Amino acid sequence: MVPSREVYWNIEGHWILYFLFLVSMVIFVRGFLKTYRIWKVGRPEKRFDRVGERIRTVLVHTFGHQRILREAYPGLMHFFIFWGFLVLFIGTLIVMLEADLGIKTLRGTFYLWYSLALDIAGLLAIVGIVMAWFRRYVLKPERLDSAADDAYALLLIFAILLTGFILEGLRMNATADPWAAWSPVGLAFAGVLGGMSVSVQEGLHRVLWWVHLLLAFGFIAYIPYSKLIHIVLMPANQYLREFSPKGTIKPIDFEDESQESFGVASIEEFTWKQLLDPEACIRCGRCQDNCPVHLSGKSLSPKKMTQDLKTHLLEKAPILQARGKAAGAEGEQPDKQVAAASEAEQAVLDRLLIGDVIADEQIWACTTCRSCQEQCPALIEHIDKTIELRRNLVLMESRFPSEMQLAFRNMENNGNPWGVGWANRANWAEGLGVKTLAGDKEVDILYWPGCAGAFDDRNKKVAAAVVKLLQAAGVNFGILGTEEKCCGDSARRLGNEYLFQSLAQENIETMKGYGVKKIITQCPHCLNTLAKDYPQFGGDFEVVHHTQFLLDLIRQGKLKPAKDFAKRVTYHDSCYLGRYNDIYLAPRQVLKSVPGLELAEMARREERSFCCGAGGGRMWLEEKEGQKLYVMRTGQAMEVNPDIIGTACPFCLTMLEDGVKFKEAEHLKAMDLAEVLVQTL
Repeated sequence: MVPSREVYWNIEGHWILYFLFLVSMVIFVRGFLKTYRIWKVGRPEKRFDRVGERIRTVLVHTFGHQRILREAYPGLMHFFIFWGFLVLFIGTLIVMLEADLGIKTLRGTFYLWYSLALDIAGLLAIVGIVMAWFRRYVLKPERLDSAADDAYALLLIFAILLTGFILEGLRMNATADPWAAWSPVGLAFAGVLGGMSVSVQEGLHRVLWWVHLLLAFGFIAYIPYSKLIHIVLMPANQYLREFSPKGTIKPIDFEDESQESFGVASIEEFTWKQLLDPEACIRCGRCQDNCPVHLSGKSLSPKKMTQDLKTHLLEKAPILQARGKAAGAEGEQPDKQVAAASEAEQAVLDRLLIGDVIADEQIWACTTCRSCQEQCPALIEHIDKTIELRRNLVLMESRFPSEMQLAFRNMENNGNPWGVGWANRANWAEGLGVKTLAGDKEVDILYWPGCAGAFDDRNKKVAAAVVKLLQAAGVNFGILGTEEKCCGDSARRLGNEYLFQSLAQENIETMKGYGVKKIITQCPHCLNTLAKDYPQFGGDFEVVHHTQFLLDLIRQGKLKPAKDFAKRVTYHDSCYLGRYNDIYLAPRQVLKSVPGLELAEMARREERSFCCGAGGGRMWLEEKEGQKLYVMRTGQAMEVNPDIIGTACPFCLTMLEDGVKFKEAEHLKAMDLAEVLVQTL
């Protein structure tokens, strides 16, 4: 006997399912188109290039669950549900080939393995649903907010799976299926249901078959009206990800006379992709759990901000669309909004994006550390929205914390946020024998100490250490000296795009004038800006961080750490060195090259590193709410009992030293890796 089974056993009038399927698809398409039109109220944006890389992204993140599996319990939970349902869906398509196209697929050995695979998949999906229910309603992690829709989705999926196994068990009993052993879960249900007569089981099977069918088609119809829409929107958002270098900010064209405003002041001024982001959000809370600002007790939550944008979008977009249609019907331009609005509609339209929907404090609290984006499984891009809101507040409203005015003025007048006279910029190098390009431009490498290395007393010592290391290795380098200006990182990330572009263009012109090809920076913020932002304005240079360059010198034998450094060191990953530029290994390898040094890792490290609080221009702003980030990070470092907190960022060094002082940890020091290395020569 050839292993097989009858597809529509015990069912009459199965042709009705085609009509029901059509109805469910009409409801699905109508709901999806409504969703699509909502985020299409945004501005145009091109996101359809690099098709191969986009498909690869979906394979890695949707099918491979790369980010979802970073957390074991929720990762496995979703993995079981996803792959269980996917295998069952493929199994349904195989049934369709035989039932609708007459292709004999459910035969022989293939049928047996097919039956086993579907049973295992269904069981895994049920396990995943039970895990999800237990986590949401028993464990209740703080980051999860439960709505009725969450329960409906879990119950619906569970009901589909359960009725499927009951149907399988009833069929096995009624037909005395000789191949039942290949469907072990169905066989278990058959054992439970075996006490009923065959006629009763056949009758129950007929009723339950239609119930199961209606549940499945109801599931399809329900998708675009529920959180289940993430089945479509999450892979779509992953496919439409940004492929520019991490942290790249789109420039403003100040010469474009058609621009009436800068930044974003209303929800429809975001691009359509930026509006797809909140629609694709599944409220998992990973961004919130990894946001240092939120964890410090401040009002900012990237999850809440995303959901607030979504709520506002869902309220406002239909009104804008209706007005546009009404205006078009009257022969007017839609943006004139000639259609009358009810009081309720007008209240929605009058609600300010900045101030009513998103508070000013939330916008300025962000350190742009990128932790939210690195953890988000949907690849939502949070930071660019914050930057656009800041741009509007700075360039259009002149509404920002008072401390920022001083930093902006210092950068405008003296080319640095410290406000020290520009003529003193090279004073740190006196007596070190450092060439300036104005005196000798025949150098191989430009060393860029940045504003911190030039003006901050603590970081001047780091700049001196870097110089000594380069000289010891025989590197032919020079500095711009008084011709160097602030790279503009803080200005750009605080929203002052005009000031940033002024600084950037001046620096680019200076470096091009000297024929600069390669640059070493000691500041990750300078590294990120020179390497990723300056090419937008014609500044194409090879830029490396000093830890990378020093490691190369060690590998080439030009630097040979020899003296014993018997200290326990924990390394703090700078956000702009790590999450923005994926430089995690080089600093650690530099430390490991030091004789006698013991490296002790913190719990939060590498892509999960905890921000010191100085990024995104926050170096120049006061922390007035919640705990101090630098104090929290220092406490995390002290948990591994180090002698030294090592870092490779001047902002982090400043903040961690403040943290050590706050903790009154006299035994503990914060040091740049260059300072550690220079002591071993």
